Amino acid sequence: MSGEAQSPNSVVPDKSCGYLQDFLTVFVAGASGDLAKKKTYPSIYELYRNGFLPTDQGNKKSDTLIVGYARSQKSDEDFRATIRGFLKGGTDEEKDSFLKLCIYRNGAYDSPDAVGKVFEEIKQKEAASGCVVYNRLFYFAIPPSVFVPIGASIKKAVIDAGHPGVGWSRLIIEKPFGHDLESFEALNKDMSALYTEEYIYRIDHYLGKEMVQNLVILRFSNTIYEPLWNNKHISTVTITFKEDFGTKGRGGYFDKSGIIRDIIQNHLTQVMSLVAMEPPVAATGRAESANFVRDEKVKVLNCVEPASIDDCVIGQYLASDDGSEPAYLEDPTVPDDSVTPTFATTVLYIKNPRWEGVPFILKAGKALNERKAEIRIQFKKPSGVSGLFPGIHVPSNELVMRLQPNEAVYMKANVKSPGLATNITTSELDLSYKTRFADSELFDAYTRLILEVIRGRQATFVRDDELRAAWKIFTPLLKKIEEEKIKPIPYAFGGRGPKESDELVKRVGFTYHGGHYQWSDSIASSS
Repeated sequence: MSGEAQSPNSVVPDKSCGYLQDFLTVFVAGASGDLAKKKTYPSIYELYRNGFLPTDQGNKKSDTLIVGYARSQKSDEDFRATIRGFLKGGTDEEKDSFLKLCIYRNGAYDSPDAVGKVFEEIKQKEAASGCVVYNRLFYFAIPPSVFVPIGASIKKAVIDAGHPGVGWSRLIIEKPFGHDLESFEALNKDMSALYTEEYIYRIDHYLGKEMVQNLVILRFSNTIYEPLWNNKHISTVTITFKEDFGTKGRGGYFDKSGIIRDIIQNHLTQVMSLVAMEPPVAATGRAESANFVRDEKVKVLNCVEPASIDDCVIGQYLASDDGSEPAYLEDPTVPDDSVTPTFATTVLYIKNPRWEGVPFILKAGKALNERKAEIRIQFKKPSGVSGLFPGIHVPSNELVMRLQPNEAVYMKANVKSPGLATNITTSELDLSYKTRFADSELFDAYTRLILEVIRGRQATFVRDDELRAAWKIFTPLLKKIEEEKIKPIPYAFGGRGPKESDELVKRVGFTYHGGHYQWSDSIASSS
């Protein structure tokens, strides 16, 4: 893939940033928690540093206010000192300027009076700004159990109270969105009683990753892919998430969810819906584009048969051979009799004309041999290949989209091996982002998604009917595993996972290269 790359323009505010003339309040509920410190505030800082937050350049005065809200008491100075350690990049002056925008107030989540008191202060700052329009972004960096209490407090004290000059109000809500279909429906019913879908942006950070956002472009703007994107040419689709570390002492939190809820039901299923959906009416450029994309995602998810235990392998990691890493059950925060899976491979089938018969393999695990996330499209072998090349092994073509780390797109193609003999070897047509777009800044997914909320673009956020469809796929499997206490298969720390997983994907048609092929990126591990 050669040619000159276009100059990056992702850090230049464009015409979709009309909000820069308005006052912006970002209200972070749960500001004292890990998520806010590690993701929310650093992402907002990146937007500030790159000119995506409103500032009054003429008076050197900011038109942005970032209000942290939580139950614990802190001074502004103490809170800023805590946040500062998580801000990456930029100069000390930029960090100081950003932190001046940040204040902290404490109060109960279920108290409209406490929230109202904070917003009386905010209204004074809005009025003093001289701006005509005041926009408000609410970020729920809190557990789902607090969504409704803080949502009700904001609705009563802020939204319903009204205020001259108020522009838009939008809510970012973090996963998990329920524990199963029943709990999702209960949570969704309570939130829907407070806010319509236009207010709500359910964030799944995988939808903000560069390569995931590239999926729609790759599929629908290239002539070569769409004609092949079906069961006539594709044999398997594998979507993989691997971590090379365990729970690191946080197993008690993980044990409440497990790998299927934590990764597969949301992140990997969302990626699958983008891989498998039909072309939307429009992907961008129109007000309705967000719903056009999400409509197609829902349609394809509704065609997925519920996950079956017969097409699923679950595992739980053991200690490392050298004893340096404890087993999952040796984590002091994990119950001794836990059967929570830390690894799972599940095979799904989509019952529609495009994908009938093609296995979608969703695989995720902790304490494996590498850290990576990728989409691997494995194509069927060409017709007549055994007659054309008798006695010669012809590997399957693959299109691989590497989501993390070292973002890349590469096509595994067969070529003649150099020399006098007629031997076939596998090489690749490679687009590695770190080399191809060396001068471009690849923003964190949270940074990208928060900007999308401010711009009012909902396409990369999860709609309620998407979640309902996803829970319908996985709730029967989760209930069976938990009610029957199906014991996960032990697997070695630092390996590929249970051998039964490899046997399952081989049974449904995936061909593993067995280590004979290695992606040429010098940093990447074996593909």
